[in-house]
Amino acid sequence: MTKQTFFITGANSGFGLAIAQAALGAGHRVIGTVRSQTARASLLGQLPDVCIVLCDVTEFDRIPAIVAQAEEDHGPVDVLINNAGYGHEGILEESPLEEMRHQFDVNVFGAVAVAKAFLPHFRERRRGFIVNVTSMGGLITMPGLASYCGSKFALQGISEVMRTEMAPFGVHVTALCPGSFRTDWAGRSMVRTERSIGDYDTLFEPIRAARHEKNGRQLGNPAKLAAAVLQLVASDTPPPQLLLGNDALQLVRDRLSRLEKEIADWEELTRSTDG
Repeated sequence: MTKQTFFITGANSGFGLAIAQAALGAGHRVIGTVRSQTARASLLGQLPDVCIVLCDVTEFDRIPAIVAQAEEDHGPVDVLINNAGYGHEGILEESPLEEMRHQFDVNVFGAVAVAKAFLPHFRERRRGFIVNVTSMGGLITMPGLASYCGSKFALQGISEVMRTEMAPFGVHVTALCPGSFRTDWAGRSMVRTERSIGDYDTLFEPIRAARHEKNGRQLGNPAKLAAAVLQLVASDTPPPQLLLGNDALQLVRDRLSRLEKEIADWEELTRSTDG
């Protein structure tokens, strides 16, 4: 694989850190974004060869200048890994609207703002690769993850449109859809709304308890995900979305089966509205 320059948002932990480590190990240049000097020091301690950029993806107006400066300092970027994001857990009725708004600001508008800053550069160069990290939660839903799944469904759809719009210019776009991996997503990084309505206890408390119990013991290996991402970006014919993890594969297949049945069950009514 030709040596390339990667721009990875949220590079100091989780998938971002794993992909940065793999890319450096393969001889690529990595520009990694972090939100604070503390995170910068932590990342440098782990990966001293990373070129670090301070960037909060919710500071939308600053992002084009940050991207332009990164390219001026380190050369043209070949691969954008739109990884920055977090999980929110909470029953919809219990969760303040502000929490959902912030979830979308980071997971959707932040990712879109970074992608939009790169689109003119990639379009003019007639090359580039954008990997938008969504989730299996962008294709399936789970109780207590309305904000998270909503944000990932949104980014999934945006990624498909972006892919179609950028294809004539030789720019690839893939939505990366991981299942459960051993990252901080379900632990330190997750925002959890306090419980307040007892009617939801029977539904949700077992789900929350299982997530706590499983944290740190998920089947998914971030290092193997990172290796898969390098294989993905080396492809000349990448897919619109790439599921990673056996749980993601099974859960998405199950949802597709249910969807096929629902369409068939309601087909007569569906067809009745034409004419």
